[in-house]
Amino acid sequence: MFFKYLVLFFLFISFSISAKSKAPVRAKKGMVVSASEIASNVGVDILKKGGNAVDAAVATAFALAVTYPQAGNIGGGGFMVIHLKDGTNTTIDFREKAPQSAFRDMFLDEDGNFDIRKSTEGWTSSGVPGSVAGMLFALKKYGTMSRKEVMQPALKLASGGFPITYRFAKALNYYKAEFVKHESTKKIFTKENKLFYEGELLIQKDLAKTLSLIIKNGSDGFYKGEVANLISKQSKENGGLISVEDLANYSHAERTPIFGTYRGNKIVSMGPPSSGGIALMEALNSLENFKFEQNSWGSSEYIHTVSEVLKYVYADRAEHLGDEDFYPVPKKWLISKERGKEIATLVGKNAVPSNKISHANPPKKESEETTHYSVVDYKGNAVSVTTTLNSTFGNKIVVEGAGFLLNNEMDDFSAKPGTANQFGLLGGEANSIEPNKRMLSAMTPTIVLNSNNKPYIVVGAPGGSTIITTVMQIILNVIDFDMDIQEAINRPRFHHQWKPEQIDYEHLGMTDDVKKNLISKGHFIGRERTLGRAEGIIIDYKNNIIWGASDPRGYGKAVGY
Repeated sequence: MFFKYLVLFFLFISFSISAKSKAPVRAKKGMVVSASEIASNVGVDILKKGGNAVDAAVATAFALAVTYPQAGNIGGGGFMVIHLKDGTNTTIDFREKAPQSAFRDMFLDEDGNFDIRKSTEGWTSSGVPGSVAGMLFALKKYGTMSRKEVMQPALKLASGGFPITYRFAKALNYYKAEFVKHESTKKIFTKENKLFYEGELLIQKDLAKTLSLIIKNGSDGFYKGEVANLISKQSKENGGLISVEDLANYSHAERTPIFGTYRGNKIVSMGPPSSGGIALMEALNSLENFKFEQNSWGSSEYIHTVSEVLKYVYADRAEHLGDEDFYPVPKKWLISKERGKEIATLVGKNAVPSNKISHANPPKKESEETTHYSVVDYKGNAVSVTTTLNSTFGNKIVVEGAGFLLNNEMDDFSAKPGTANQFGLLGGEANSIEPNKRMLSAMTPTIVLNSNNKPYIVVGAPGGSTIITTVMQIILNVIDFDMDIQEAINRPRFHHQWKPEQIDYEHLGMTDDVKKNLISKGHFIGRERTLGRAEGIIIDYKNNIIWGASDPRGYGKAVGY
């Protein structure tokens, strides 16, 4: 037994040392960190040509649609948080919308039971895509370059192909059985009686054609004309709901960010229909009432305190959050210092059972396949973007003739409020299905500003409901535990979302003694799993250095110059 603990101790120490020994990527002028090395290089090339962080972010987005189709997309949606050198902070909501003909009970079977296949597979699972509208709006209002300049790299990658990485080849081969169900997907993402291998080129001619139409005609190249007709025609033929009118009427929204402070730093994050910014700020407001010593990281007391706070945060999320164009979200109260202090006073020595916290409905399970990228330029602009198709490769359907994958974001609605889904979780009334409504998200693109109102941390992550806890722990690691951005991202994470009542954790994230102490406090230990894949940046103004880090849990890259 002693030997077992000794091994665990040295494994933990070796993990910590390896996390610290690998320095983040260093740069002087600009940095792009994304899930694809090729896309990160595209963004940095734009910065080198004189583009600003928004130009680079848009170029990176379209490149990801080619090189990282698991989540990078033009058939999905997401959120962008922007800080400009003049002090302006804003956000762009390009989340998908429910089609006009969508209705509350559309995913229930004849007996009134939730059928998850309807919400995750086939054309009924797709919301009206928002990525193209959001990116082009950001470029037009806050960028400095033309559509052609920022999109040409993506077009070249689609038409001429790019070399497949080892892990991307594995992903394509893994999903082959699902890809072959759709002829349009089969011909692009599978090979007859063969597997993809590292280094071969993936060429996407139809996607290149769509990108060319967007370059030429702007949003109309996607939401009207040939591409829109292809989407609506195939949707109708396959029982889907997206019409030409839905596409023509889609609109992004520029929204005021969620603002807050944590230990003297200003937090700028995303508001509804993302729950991320509110939940993050509510958690930080509560944790600000506690003092964490340097040696308390990973301790049972630290994990207990954070987990207890998260129970209240996720209970509030379930009861109060949805698309505020349709539902009155009490933002001011949720992100107030008073609410944070109230939660802090409820944290005792022992765990409070989840069913004693609230009778609100817990959040529906969200897909964990999303992607995030962070960008800063030498001018003082910063951009944090999280975008998604929902499931890995969305609903696995490529639009025939247009070459891009569709999202299955309709699954992020509460299909039947008040009734448990297949995971034993419930969904809230605030997130019920309504025409033209945006589904709730946990995406948490965030920018932390220092006391001089300059970008300090730019961070975000994929991971469904774990996004909030991932971003929160990285911020805590930097501010409370004085870690560099690579170490802050590398360190093992844990997750509690109120229901199910358990603390999930990563490999080497909890010793047996820590688990026993948590159990003695009344906690339930969940499963070992991977929690998020973050992409982050820290700016060191004292030494004039930009530090970038891509999460080793993924295969992205921080690229600077």
